[in-house]
Amino acid sequence: MLNRWFKRRQPDPEPEPHFDPITPDVPVIAIGDIHGRFDLLERLPEPPAGTQVICVGDLVDRGEQSAQVLRALHEQPDIITLMGNHEQMMLKFIDNPKENGPRWLRYGGLQTLSSFGVSGVSQTSSGDDLERARDALQGAMGETLLDWVINLPTSWVSGNVAFVHAAANPLIPIKDQESRTLLWGHEDFGRKRRRDGIWVVHGHTIVDTPMIKGGVVSIDTGAYATDKLTAATIHTGEVEFNYL
Repeated sequence: MLNRWFKRRQPDPEPEPHFDPITPDVPVIAIGDIHGRFDLLERLPEPPAGTQVICVGDLVDRGEQSAQVLRALHEQPDIITLMGNHEQMMLKFIDNPKENGPRWLRYGGLQTLSSFGVSGVSQTSSGDDLERARDALQGAMGETLLDWVINLPTSWVSGNVAFVHAAANPLIPIKDQESRTLLWGHEDFGRKRRRDGIWVVHGHTIVDTPMIKGGVVSIDTGAYATDKLTAATIHTGEVEFNYL
């Protein structure tokens, strides 16, 4: 009865997580989702000495020049290239074209096949047509390029900055992230802040303009459709956005 005369004390709100200034070990230029736009990627100027370039994945599909993008990045071992969900879809197509082909073709795989000179399929293709397309793609890529794609990393950390394709679960360390989260996203990413002070730079989710919010740096500006491929230059305490 007496409880109604006393206001129940509410717990103090949890303080916002603290983020030190963004501080990679070396200056970094992070490139957003390329999606077959080699014409934009080749505008990247020679980076200053001591600067690391990293591409955050989704190199292929949708744009018309996926083959050129893969070959160019493969020939640049000094550039760190991450895997995106579209590279994963391509690899799943190669592994099982009948099962995984229809979905990949709907989401840009036709353009990738075309860039490697593979024809004779459409979004409605099935069965043996998909297996023939897979065999032709493998032949056009060659074993060396295919192995390189298979072994692309899913994250890279420099200082207090993690670079991923899609997202990171804010509740667990970067080293313990599941590959599905890194490649496809997580429901809490961008809504709950990390408490380990790690900044996360990512692509995958298209934004009208590159942005920084709550320790998250978003750099996918839909290059395949907008002609705007974002290059984020990250120094100690500073992020500068430019379009290629």
